[in-house]
Amino acid sequence: MDKDFLKYQAQTTSTPLGLEVSHAKGSYIYDSKGKAHLDFVAGVSACGLGHCHPRVVKAIKEQSERYLHVMVYGEYAQEPGIGLTKKLAASLPDPLEMTYLVNSGTEAMEGAIKLARRFTGRSEIIAARNAYHGNTMGSLSLMSFEERKAPFRPLLPDVSFIDFNVVEDLDKISKRTAAVVLETIQGGAGFILPENNYLLEVQRKCQEMGTLLILDEIQPGFGRTGKLFAFEHYNIVPDILVMGKSMASGLPVGAFTASRDIMLSLSQNPILGHITTFGGNALIAAAALATLEVLQESDLIASTLEKEEQFRQRLHHPLIDEIRGKGLMLAMIMRDAETANRLVTACASKGLVLFWLLFEQRAVRISPPLTISSEEIDKGCDIILEVLAELQQ
Repeated sequence: MDKDFLKYQAQTTSTPLGLEVSHAKGSYIYDSKGKAHLDFVAGVSACGLGHCHPRVVKAIKEQSERYLHVMVYGEYAQEPGIGLTKKLAASLPDPLEMTYLVNSGTEAMEGAIKLARRFTGRSEIIAARNAYHGNTMGSLSLMSFEERKAPFRPLLPDVSFIDFNVVEDLDKISKRTAAVVLETIQGGAGFILPENNYLLEVQRKCQEMGTLLILDEIQPGFGRTGKLFAFEHYNIVPDILVMGKSMASGLPVGAFTASRDIMLSLSQNPILGHITTFGGNALIAAAALATLEVLQESDLIASTLEKEEQFRQRLHHPLIDEIRGKGLMLAMIMRDAETANRLVTACASKGLVLFWLLFEQRAVRISPPLTISSEEIDKGCDIILEVLAELQQ
């Protein structure tokens, strides 16, 4: 592992994976020794079109020759941002019309929380236990995992929690609740899908109480589940939609979308209700627009469900208890946490990139690029099954 990496770059753990990256292309990451690593993680769902998709690279190059940063967000009309937000509006159901572009998923969640409180005039935010919405102070406040929150208190006040998929908990939503914040599919908890019309019940209760429904689509968004956004599977429309990760095929980005009526509340009383210098950056907006165009002009979104089925058919083994998730947002739930850890590290040595989930210690993430081929899926599954056979001995 590069000593300068450990000495000069701040670390998030004491044991980073430390792969020394030379370049990446398609479904592969190449290390400094020229070894190819088949990528079943896609930058934790950020590289939906794989690495260095030619349409995205072309858009980045062309925009880089025109201009990069020119003014703080919202002051100048810049063609890439206008084109992206207009296309998003055309791709989303009414009344989701106006998008605020930011720099990351967690900043998008921060903006959504502020927007909900500003629009409703209420303070209470209700989130789900075992959810993950980011790691800045507001987003961290929506996490129920006290071990992760305690060192950073005091956090956002007036936040309470419900259990995902438990309809009885919805009685906690009241006329003092500004917003209910949910992941459409719970990510860090183990890729848990909503069941029994749960999201419809949440929406009904929110509407009854005048509460806004915020859906976090940072992970499933931009095609990973067989729809552009996962909420489209469940016959609901959120009041505020939060997105990020794969929007710009590997560049830092986030956004939150709402009706014009709701969104404009950030522009008055006070003005500049949310400010960002680099949100809507022309280079990143150009990459995001190219990403959206590729997805909508191809069969990549629909094919995620076929690829999901291929994974499910291949990955049968006594050490795998179940496979959760939808499309190419999948998690193998192993017999125990030790098996999950050994699988990830052993596959890494054989040239297959896997990763963990935040809360479910038995889970191993499978979130490859949407562009992954059937042959590459088979190749990766062969490695997984080979390692599991070795672990079983």
